[in-house]
Amino acid sequence: PTLRKALAIGADKAIRINSDPKNGLNVAKQIAHIVSSESYDLVIGGRESIDYNGGMVPGIIAGLINYNFVDKCISLEINNDSITATREIEGGKEIIESKLPLVVAGQKGLVEESDLRIPNMRGIMMARRKELQVVNAIDEDNSTCTVSFEKPKPKEEITLVSSDNVGELINLLHNEAKAI
Repeated sequence: PTLRKALAIGADKAIRINSDPKNGLNVAKQIAHIVSSESYDLVIGGRESIDYNGGMVPGIIAGLINYNFVDKCISLEINNDSITATREIEGGKEIIESKLPLVVAGQKGLVEESDLRIPNMRGIMMARRKELQVVNAIDEDNSTCTVSFEKPKPKEEITLVSSDNVGELINLLHNEAKAI
């Protein structure tokens, strides 16, 4: 549904990689293979994904295909074969100019909510005619594997003590929490 929605709001083509990635490096290698074979000038990704939340995929893609890279991008302006990007840094903003090709890791602010587009019926119907290419994943050895996995320990139960019951609070801190 997400790729069809992108086609419905104006994308010319969509590519889905038939893959079951195990980590961010594997995801980046799959995308980098497509980008390098199709010769795209600009790749825009999210800063973090809902899958692995590592925030590393766009940077790895840029490294694998030798593209310039801008992280934490909140504004992007394209001028022919170059871009001007604004990114957040600690305590301020940094403005970067770069030539294409480029990989950008966007974050909140790159697309304002007022700029988000909802596909109309005409766009949805046109999207059915646009190319949604499904490609097989490249064979690739996983360079990492999960050795062990443990769920976090459940949080301890909390005890609420009213502000006028100082005696009980002292008793709990001394006897149960061993804090005093």
